[in-house]
Amino acid sequence: QVNLVESGGGLVQAGGSLRLSCVASGRTFSSYNVGWFRQPPGKEREFVAAISWRGTTTRYVDSVKGRFTISRDNAKNTVYLQMNSLKPEDTAVYYCNADQDFLQRKDREGPYWGQGTQVTVSS
Repeated sequence: QVNLVESGGGLVQAGGSLRLSCVASGRTFSSYNVGWFRQPPGKEREFVAAISWRGTTTRYVDSVKGRFTISRDNAKNTVYLQMNSLKPEDTAVYYCNADQDFLQRKDREGPYWGQGTQVTVSS
């Protein structure tokens, strides 16, 4: 069992940056793969990025490659999503997800979710 809490969302102008954090409780967080998903207004939730439990493998959806960077600090039980060059289409609620067995990707989500953090990008 792991509990996830996201933070760092907010309102930013297009071209700006935000860094999201996902803090986990539980001493075994370092054994979990962690992903970020987002749900734009009126749309289904979609995969954004994922990082393996050791941090050696990362995966991104094409639309954020070169702009977003996922990283983790297992000593702090935290995974980050650095978002640069933000676009209005990045507006969404961003969710953190954890899975012990699989690295998240499109249509593959783990069983543990945070409550989400709102990111709004104005044009």
